Amino acid sequence: MRIPLLVLIIAFAISITGLTLIEGMDDKGNPYRMNFFDAFYFVSYMASTIGFGEAPYTFTYPQRLWVSFCIYLTVIGWFYGIGTIVALIQDKTLIEELVRAAFKKSIKNISGKYVLVLGYNNVTKEIIERLNGQEHRIVVIDKEENKINALDLEGHHPSIPTLKGDVTQIETLKFAGIESEKCGWVVSLLDDETKNVKIALMCKILNPKVSMIVKATNEEYVEYLANMGVKNIINPFKIISKRIYLAHTSPHLWMLERWVFTGKLNLNDKNLKPFPKGKYIICSSGRMGEAIKEGLEKAAVPYTLLTVKTSKNGVFGDKEDMEFLEKSGIKEASAIIAATKNDFINLMILKTAKKLNPSIFTIARENTLDDISIFEAAEIDRNYILEEVLIEKTYNFIAKPLANLFVQKMMKENEEWGEALFNKLLETVGENPQLFELKIDKNHAFALTNYLREGKPVRYEVLLRDRADWKERAKIVILLLKRKEKVILKPNPLREIKEGDEILVAATKESFNDLEYIVENFYEFHYVLNGKEKLISVFKYLYPEKAA
Repeated sequence: MRIPLLVLIIAFAISITGLTLIEGMDDKGNPYRMNFFDAFYFVSYMASTIGFGEAPYTFTYPQRLWVSFCIYLTVIGWFYGIGTIVALIQDKTLIEELVRAAFKKSIKNISGKYVLVLGYNNVTKEIIERLNGQEHRIVVIDKEENKINALDLEGHHPSIPTLKGDVTQIETLKFAGIESEKCGWVVSLLDDETKNVKIALMCKILNPKVSMIVKATNEEYVEYLANMGVKNIINPFKIISKRIYLAHTSPHLWMLERWVFTGKLNLNDKNLKPFPKGKYIICSSGRMGEAIKEGLEKAAVPYTLLTVKTSKNGVFGDKEDMEFLEKSGIKEASAIIAATKNDFINLMILKTAKKLNPSIFTIARENTLDDISIFEAAEIDRNYILEEVLIEKTYNFIAKPLANLFVQKMMKENEEWGEALFNKLLETVGENPQLFELKIDKNHAFALTNYLREGKPVRYEVLLRDRADWKERAKIVILLLKRKEKVILKPNPLREIKEGDEILVAATKESFNDLEYIVENFYEFHYVLNGKEKLISVFKYLYPEKAA
């Protein structure tokens, strides 16, 4: 804009100067010269072609001659300036700079920490929908403009700052605020795991305190990320292998782990059908097959691992394939696992297996949520969706850190421990209990914290009392207590509460709402603690025996 502005300024200056210097004549025939304001006013509406009139008096011929020159000078300069402005508005570089400036301003206006999501796809879309809110703000970067536009059209509230850029470039990460204390988490779940490792390295160098959530199925990458200090590494193959192992060796731990991530603890759920005993056939084309093989070996389950090529144009089930399965012992097998990276080949494998052995237990790997309706219609006995695993784990890492910690600690327990907890949950809370996290501090437990600061001890069993009747037990089970770096599973209800404690509880929504009300409200807390109402104002003087 520099040259167009200079052209306009010079054209206006020449025109105005000439009009102020050339002598004119007023309506009485007296000589006069235009002042600066009159000259500027006249040139403004002349140059913009809004209209034309000789003001304040009729021009003399010398003035008209000068104005004729100024018309061509200023109008041409004006059109040149407008043309340049239009060209600039359409310039992609300028548009990108304006977008980047708006993006940077949006990040600056975020209060608290935010989650930096790298790449927008089925997985991150679901994660964003679950997380975005007042407690967790989201920032998204993707190199494809159509994906950024699609996210912007979703109309999220609060709004999500978005940026088109290459997430593997340091400058892009810096621009997104990776070095800021506000950046609490970085989510990198790209299909290209080499990029995930590169991004993790750059992020850890730029901000060692940032919490990384990274997808990695390659064992070398997993080890490398762990050495870098990345704690939240998601290997969906290992997770599925672990679940298959638990289903064979510790079914109650398996059901509890499934409940933490899906919220389902219903014994009547058809997905709780136990895995059959006997020989398993694994049809795979890569690392997932190897991971499942390790899980079955650990559970002492006999298996046959078959390598299936996925470059067959999505076709499986011809005569050659059926003979291949028959030779592998499909008719004598108890279960078959279709774990290739092609969803339709997985479906065809299971359909072919059912033809040869109608009673066989079918287990499928579903790579993307896009095909979920087809897999549901196929009536597969067990369906493992890789994208769903990534969503569940990532959400828990960010929104439910205690739940994630609970799963890690629980996996070190035995089946007897799992069965006891499973039965306790059903007896105390009922089917489908929900998970909640609570921190004992002034922001989340005002009344309880004030009581503790007076030096008065309170035990956790007080929090298990019913708000309506303090003698009754609320539908709450405390699963985990985190006190600084110490983590305790199923803490003893007689343990004293300390300020700063964090607890994970299983409860009904109503019971947890009551618990929050108890720890926040002085009168409710006084009732469950002492078994009597706390009187206020004049009543405590009228009835001192009740107020005691």
